[in-house]
Amino acid sequence: MAKITRKPAPRKAAVPKKKAKPVAAKPKAPAKKSLKAARPWTPAEIHEVFSRFRKANPEPKGELEHVNPFTLLVAVVLSAQATDAGVNKATRALFEVADTPQKMLDLGEERLREYIKTIGLYRTKAKNVIALSAKLLGEFGGQVPRTRAGIESLPGAGRKTANVVLNMAFGEHTMAVDTHVFRVGNRTGLAPGKTPLEVELGLERVIPAEFMLHAHHWLILHGRYTCLARKPRCDVCLINDLCRWPEKTV
Repeated sequence: MAKITRKPAPRKAAVPKKKAKPVAAKPKAPAKKSLKAARPWTPAEIHEVFSRFRKANPEPKGELEHVNPFTLLVAVVLSAQATDAGVNKATRALFEVADTPQKMLDLGEERLREYIKTIGLYRTKAKNVIALSAKLLGEFGGQVPRTRAGIESLPGAGRKTANVVLNMAFGEHTMAVDTHVFRVGNRTGLAPGKTPLEVELGLERVIPAEFMLHAHHWLILHGRYTCLARKPRCDVCLINDLCRWPEKTV
């Protein structure tokens, strides 16, 4: 049988690809107005803000339950990364049996854990509370020190803890900056800062001395119940006409 030879099919001419149309660059959204670039607060405006807070709530109270400086210190240490309500639920029974450093040591770390096991990081916190109780007895005569350095030297206690205790237990004009105060200080433009310390020092510089005893409570409560993180309640805000936040809804 004769061998059949097939000719290869002719190649199709390559069709030149169409050049993609250049995509028009999307216009950049205008940058949000920086709080630091906002019109600075005047002393008169700041005085007006805190006058309104004082009129609405003359004697604001911290929401952590305590019976003395020691239990306040313990409650603040336990409140790190936890809610005040959650801490109160655990400490009501705890403080009935251990309201002094010696009683806390007598209770012991294992039994303490049982009281506070509903609080986040309770194992580490139990260890710190026992250690700070021992240090109070060994170095401070069983009393909570009345200096920031003394409180900060205690296990589990930092600058915010010291500021809360100094203010609430001893009436010092300190500014404790938690997540609520940090947000309010930045959002309103009262004291913009990248760190809690920057906000703390900024607030201390601008708030008149007559308001400093209660200032951190007013700001905490304002951030907790009005100037909320996701949906601030600008419509009921006491200071919405003065606030510098460019996105406020009134």
